[in-house]
Amino acid sequence: MTPMLDVVLYQPEIPPNTGNIIRLCANTGFALHLIAPLGFDMQERRLRRAGLDYREWARVRVHASLDAYLQAAQPARLLAFSARAPRNYASIAYQSADALLFGPETRGLPEPVLARVAPAERAAIPMLPGNRSLNLSNAVAVVCYEAWRQQGFAGHGPGIAEQRSR
Repeated sequence: MTPMLDVVLYQPEIPPNTGNIIRLCANTGFALHLIAPLGFDMQERRLRRAGLDYREWARVRVHASLDAYLQAAQPARLLAFSARAPRNYASIAYQSADALLFGPETRGLPEPVLARVAPAERAAIPMLPGNRSLNLSNAVAVVCYEAWRQQGFAGHGPGIAEQRSR
């Protein structure tokens, strides 16, 4: 499989969002990294239901901290996504060794975490004025599919259902 990007969720809080992102990662080949503390148990029923049976098809790791993730994965670039960023997510030239960092649902990336990322590597998804944010799993999907599109949909092949029937 072609190396793919990492999706990094900083202290995710809502199980169905993470379950949806597990399913997204299983279908794109991206790895999912969760930064503790999590707002749920990985065995929670709502997480499993949202992720359906895709958990076995996704690469998911939990890290004690952002620093632990950075040390273990050593991404080429850390790109942060925040409604407070001035750059448009579509203006980034994504690379296969990038890490895509998203904050918790109720508060987004905390300022100290956002400050660790160079301003040129922070981006937002455009929205109408006065709106706060998109749902986390929707935001991750928007960015992942743009990044994957730029990679020529590397690794695209038969769907998971077709792979399972083999």
